[in-house]
Amino acid sequence: MRLQALNTFLLASAASATLNYTSYPGSVALSASFDPIIAAYWTGLPHHRRTPFSVSPSGEFAHLAFLSAPSYASVIVQPVNPETLAASSSPTAFIISGAREASGIVSHDSGSFAILVTIDEIATIVKVSATGKELWRTALNGPTVDNPTGHTVTPDLNGDFTYSAASDVYGAYFVVTATDGEAQGHFGDNLQYVNATTGELLSLTGATSSSFGCSHNTGIALAPAAAPPFASVCAEDHGAIWLNTDTQGMSGPKIANENVTNGCSGEPMGGMGGSYSNLAALADGAYMFAWASRGAREQVADEWMGTGFTATAEPRWLHHNVAIAPLASKDKLRGAEAVSTVGATAGDSQVTWITYNDRVDHQNVHVAALPDGEHALVTWEVLLNPDCQPLPLGCTGTFGGTYAQVVSSAGKRVGKTVNLGTKVTVGGDLAVVGERVCWPYVEMDWDLSVPRANGTLVQEVGFGCVEFTE
Repeated sequence: MRLQALNTFLLASAASATLNYTSYPGSVALSASFDPIIAAYWTGLPHHRRTPFSVSPSGEFAHLAFLSAPSYASVIVQPVNPETLAASSSPTAFIISGAREASGIVSHDSGSFAILVTIDEIATIVKVSATGKELWRTALNGPTVDNPTGHTVTPDLNGDFTYSAASDVYGAYFVVTATDGEAQGHFGDNLQYVNATTGELLSLTGATSSSFGCSHNTGIALAPAAAPPFASVCAEDHGAIWLNTDTQGMSGPKIANENVTNGCSGEPMGGMGGSYSNLAALADGAYMFAWASRGAREQVADEWMGTGFTATAEPRWLHHNVAIAPLASKDKLRGAEAVSTVGATAGDSQVTWITYNDRVDHQNVHVAALPDGEHALVTWEVLLNPDCQPLPLGCTGTFGGTYAQVVSSAGKRVGKTVNLGTKVTVGGDLAVVGERVCWPYVEMDWDLSVPRANGTLVQEVGFGCVEFTE
């Protein structure tokens, strides 16, 4: 375990804007082994297994969650010292036995935390006190939760989890599949809200969604608002990415057109192991959304959805570029919506591109608000010499490094795009830690050339941090 910071250096300076990057490789000694790889949906290509990370608003407490290995049968929450980014000795790590995935964690100023996990394929929120005592747990689906189209389970916890202090409510947005009813065997998503004090599952008109939401949604983004509904984004398998805050379904302001295939919405928010740090809450009610896009060309009719809905006949590229969409509020885009006109030859003219490259692939895209609330940090990984297939899935190639770009709340670049190097990746949530944005990662040779079901087990996790000054 190496507690000292390594690789502290000035990354970029342009028009007085600077980024300072510091890495803390292996700073957190884990109480059990961790497998840093999860196989991608359909292709089996390696993705980062998410390590949920959060910091309390005061900056006093932080928590890191991981799935133990090789049993893959418990989620462990490790308290972290926000100053040193090393493991805290008190309280000890908390073990959620029977939990098989973790998909978001919230740290509170009391030292308590809440986490979204799956237990027996049921999405469940577990609340734990500062002393490590479980306060309550609430099932969000399964046989005890009514659903108008059929009871659901969550075999793969693709989704996100957040908290609003103003309303004292947790929000969880996650993939489901029905076990009975008219939707039996089909995949969609649910959006549930829970009272953060009592653990009561809430039924909120215009916010809660126990129906099927977005079809085969493997791209989910959720960010807090003063009151439900929280800001939400979904990627479905008909060909669109929706800002569905007000609808919780396949409608609302259309952020983007994307080329998809039946049963697979592609990997715009990371696919398996992803759906985190793609939607960031900024100051004054604004937000920033970031995703990996293959662009969109000819628009054709979506016969299943009906009049007014289109699908993308072909992508602009087989590989991905980095795209962002500034939001004026939780349910309004700052700019134009994506076109929904049958016959349109360009379906991506509204996109704000951070990269626009026809030679390399860009994946694992994330975004976080910087501490000033006026800027956002966008990160992604580059894949050199990519081999990308026509179906909207991942690419193979050679890892070329993790990159970062600061943007304003209006979506304008601030400073230069910088390369953080090949020793660091983004393996968990981006969070504000004092005056920096930090995220967890496992230092390893990141091989994206062939499918891999599992990685080499590790017993330490490090952090990368970026500080921005203007």
